[in-house]
Amino acid sequence: MAHVELSISEAFPTPATTSPGHGSTGFDDADGRAHVDGRADAGGRARVDGFSRWSEAVSTAAEPCLLIDRETTIAAVSPSCCQLLGLGTPLEALGLPLLGSALRLLDFTAARGELTEQDVEKIPPLLALQSARLARGLLRVRCPEGRGPDATTVDAIATPILTDGEVAGSLTFFAEV
Repeated sequence: MAHVELSISEAFPTPATTSPGHGSTGFDDADGRAHVDGRADAGGRARVDGFSRWSEAVSTAAEPCLLIDRETTIAAVSPSCCQLLGLGTPLEALGLPLLGSALRLLDFTAARGELTEQDVEKIPPLLALQSARLARGLLRVRCPEGRGPDATTVDAIATPILTDGEVAGSLTFFAEV
């Protein structure tokens, strides 16, 4: 039997505690206008959504992190995350489905079998998408042949990314255990 340890918690403050002038992405201008979605703002300036801004940050991050969209497609991944999870290069991983990529998740049994579909649905990046809450858990990942041990355990912390109040994807940070 697989062992998956998870926790979820509230990701965003309730409207009563939201700071004035700040939207759900945390990337608002000082004047309160959100950088959102490629449309023009009130001043006619082009806007870029929070998801796109996170994509830029993840792509250049030194830390192992991964951004997936609503359809669980890899939207951005850091080079260190590619190395840790065996995803090849960021360019190779970009646009691939998270679960259809080179990522191989194992259970925590001695046999180290592939995770069942039921357990895969509970991994932090997907749980953050489904629940719209923070999610954390341990994952065992099969390493590519010739790259260190046959498997590594990582701590994954995921948060949903909102655009216009709707979940647009999830951002996950990983740390090797």
